[in-house]
Amino acid sequence: MTGIEALEATITAPVASFRNPLYTGVQVTLPCPPPSTIGGMLAAAAGSWDKIPHDFRFAAAFHAEGRGTDLETYHPLPTARKPGNYGPQNREFLAFTTLTIWILDNLDQWEHRLRRPVWPMRLGRSQDLAALTTRRTTLTTTPGEQHGALITDHPAAGGTSLRVPTAITLDRGRTLWGSYRYDPTGHTTATVPNSYSTPTGQAVALLPPTHPATAESV
Repeated sequence: MTGIEALEATITAPVASFRNPLYTGVQVTLPCPPPSTIGGMLAAAAGSWDKIPHDFRFAAAFHAEGRGTDLETYHPLPTARKPGNYGPQNREFLAFTTLTIWILDNLDQWEHRLRRPVWPMRLGRSQDLAALTTRRTTLTTTPGEQHGALITDHPAAGGTSLRVPTAITLDRGRTLWGSYRYDPTGHTTATVPNSYSTPTGQAVALLPPTHPATAESV
């Protein structure tokens, strides 16, 4: 059985929120971070998107132990027709979250970046700091089971169907959307095609590139 070395980064936060961009005026959270959010966090660790190749890819899995709703001051962007109307608003959040990222290229470089990030590691909102640990692991080329992985959608996938941003241009003028699947329970055992697997059988499925340059051609 062929093996491949990977860098596994585990990011934890007591509270996280990933605003669903398909809803306006309300703070509805997605069940997991979209690829664009994860890619942006890695770019922050590196210092900027300029330090990351356009074809850079990673795999991810996510788990939250619970969810709830609290109040947060809402800061809508003012427009010519509607001025900013600041005030408290309900915000959905996820509690005791764990994001696992697998990187297969330039392991030494990424291990240094994640251990000494240029910008603080944040998961979701800017005020929600996250803790991070890294380790080396060996993946097999045998396709793994879905469980809590965020994967591109395919007919045999389980869980929730998501239409979320894959990449966003630096000026936020264009968004590249993608279709994904994620099971918040982590119970889906469907085999993920073209994936690797961890020693426990978890699928490690590389997501599409999240670099802003990939959204420029949209």
